[in-house]
Amino acid sequence: MTAPVYALRDGNSIPALGLGTYGLDDKAGVAAIVDAIDEGYRLIDTAYNYGNEGVVAEAVRRSPVDRSDLMITTKLPGRHHGFDETFASFEQSRSRLDLDWVDLYLIHWPNPRIDKYVDSWRAMIKLLERGVVRSIGVSNFTEPMLQRLIDETGVVPVVNQVELHPYFPQAPLRAFHAELGIRTESWSPLAKRSELLAEPVVTGLAAGLGVTPAQLVLRWHVELGTVPIPKSADAARRRENLDVFGFSLAPEHVEAISSLERGRLWGGDPDTHEEM
Repeated sequence: MTAPVYALRDGNSIPALGLGTYGLDDKAGVAAIVDAIDEGYRLIDTAYNYGNEGVVAEAVRRSPVDRSDLMITTKLPGRHHGFDETFASFEQSRSRLDLDWVDLYLIHWPNPRIDKYVDSWRAMIKLLERGVVRSIGVSNFTEPMLQRLIDETGVVPVVNQVELHPYFPQAPLRAFHAELGIRTESWSPLAKRSELLAEPVVTGLAAGLGVTPAQLVLRWHVELGTVPIPKSADAARRRENLDVFGFSLAPEHVEAISSLERGRLWGGDPDTHEEM
């Protein structure tokens, strides 16, 4: 079983659900990623700051799935913002990933106080032109930050990966993305370390559909057209997470889940949060 794909505005495509790898950073992590690829995951999400690009590389080497069938994402850390710094950081990531090309390269956080994300974006456009990156996007960017990138470079990110779950559905940002043809990716799609999966509306709807609460929430993401990237080292849970394309939610169910909105859970306001 593999996820269906969405077309990106640059002509490439992205699976409708991927594997987050934060914390998968040892031999067990290699095994989990290899197994995930075998289970049908094709979008693998890592970052320079996760410290596990080498683990992802080893998993890709061990997997019998052809490299061209995988979409490997990594991200530029805040301490490497800047035009020349971005080139150097990317080559470090590409070397650790042991790849000829990276499928999707993102600016991890905007770090507006440093004010170099436009310089990094210009460098990423050059990487795209050189063919060592297939698609470029951002993570944790606000509407004004996205607009600034577009106004100053003329290049629209294909993806913005943001905190998104039923407690924080990000409807205005999603609508802005839709206007510009930006695909929304969801980090922490299940709002881990919260009570989301025990919410009565979630457990009740899941029971009625004969699915798990996690499957219900991941299907909610699919109904919204966002790309969730849940992480799990547990094989049964990974298979469960991927098995969300055989049922659908009624519009009123989507609305009921979205009505759980309460805001960000972890204080990662892009206007003030800094990640180096």
